[in-house]
Amino acid sequence: MSSYLEANARERIQRLLDPRSFEEFLPPSERIVSPHLAQLDAPVAFDDGVVIGQGLLNGQRVFAAAQEGGFMGGAVGEVHGAKLVGLLQRAVVERVDAVILLLETGGVRLHEANAGLIAVSEVMRAVLQTRAADIPVIVLIGGSNGCFGGMGIVARCANFIVMSEEGRLAMSGPEVIETASGVEEFDSRDRALVWRTTGGKHRYLLGDCQAIVTDDIDAFRQAATEAVHACRQGSAALTLAALEAEQAMLAARLQDFGTQDEPMEIWRRLGIDNPDIVPMLEATEFTALVERSVDRQGAK
Repeated sequence: MSSYLEANARERIQRLLDPRSFEEFLPPSERIVSPHLAQLDAPVAFDDGVVIGQGLLNGQRVFAAAQEGGFMGGAVGEVHGAKLVGLLQRAVVERVDAVILLLETGGVRLHEANAGLIAVSEVMRAVLQTRAADIPVIVLIGGSNGCFGGMGIVARCANFIVMSEEGRLAMSGPEVIETASGVEEFDSRDRALVWRTTGGKHRYLLGDCQAIVTDDIDAFRQAATEAVHACRQGSAALTLAALEAEQAMLAARLQDFGTQDEPMEIWRRLGIDNPDIVPMLEATEFTALVERSVDRQGAK
């Protein structure tokens, strides 16, 4: 087994795609770096913390990007965002089978302030334009930094999200919530609470991600392959009907769970009889439990 959590961006993307098929665009040898960091005497990376390129996924031509959590937590700056936008725009021109985004980020790079915010908004628009061209966008989340901030919104703009239990997805990170609202509201040091609230299992139960896998790059590869196939079978485009269904789902969620402050109680209301055991289950056991619970709910 090759741990997705422990791998860096290049290891993930090369292992995810078919052997020796990955071709990097704007590699470190091009030395495309952020102009803002140098002005602040901050360290730079010659790929600005994101690896982009093309390759094959089980024989299908895909474009892929992997954020490097080891550089500024995968945070997005002007160049970082431009690389993602350019990749998505080129995907539309070249009509690839799918775009795979391996996201690991705390959100916008504060060093670059407005430039980073603009970059993230441009990435959102590019994702939606890619979907409008009927090219599916698949997001993978399993890095130690999670996927937060504006890139958390980017993830939810995609067709399909695959997470591991170790992955986390939210708008605001635990430390941000604690800073803004106090430790009484959210204790970022309570790791169990953090994962119950933002982790892969919670997101899967709520329907925010469509697949949960083990911390294994091969498991992510299999799930990504299946996601591309499922999206290509129908339409990858974002329709008005899909937006209205999403809005209805969010309204129902707020009505059903808006007063709850403990994820385990939400899980119980979703039909999980023994929510206490959920954090201890492996991915396959967990999904089997969810399927049994859904079947029971449907039979009532």
